[in-house]
Amino acid sequence: MNERGIEEVISTLYELIQDARSMPLGADRCIVERNKVLDLLDEISNQLPGELKQARTIVESRGEVINNAKREAENILKQAQAQARQMVSDSEICRQAQVEANNMVLTAQNKIKELKGVTNDYVDDALRRTEESIAEALGEIRESRAKFNALVGAQNKANPAIIEDVD
Repeated sequence: MNERGIEEVISTLYELIQDARSMPLGADRCIVERNKVLDLLDEISNQLPGELKQARTIVESRGEVINNAKREAENILKQAQAQARQMVSDSEICRQAQVEANNMVLTAQNKIKELKGVTNDYVDDALRRTEESIAEALGEIRESRAKFNALVGAQNKANPAIIEDVD
């Protein structure tokens, strides 16, 4: 037998039946060559298991390809979801770090204001005490000078020549 495809054999069988002579008084019946029809049916029978096996293999392969594609799609989806969660997490960490940094800056600014206030109060108090000490010392100096001048004035009245010699 020649190696024809199953479709070709079936097509030949159709042609054989269509070309067959009709039987007298029976338009739906015909006369065919038994051996040719049997040979064609044998060829179909011989090829059919191989064709069916090939079709099953193709269907199984198709199923395998679909299952592999589904698994790959699921893996891609899982990776994308994990990456999205990581990006959200990174974004959240970044946002929290920014909030924390802003809080630290505000705290530092408030501490600076507080320290400036305390420092200003301390410097003002130190200057006030210094001013009071200087004023007190100035008062003592004036008092000492007045006493000194009074003492010198009293000595000059008592001893006018000594002062003239000193000049």
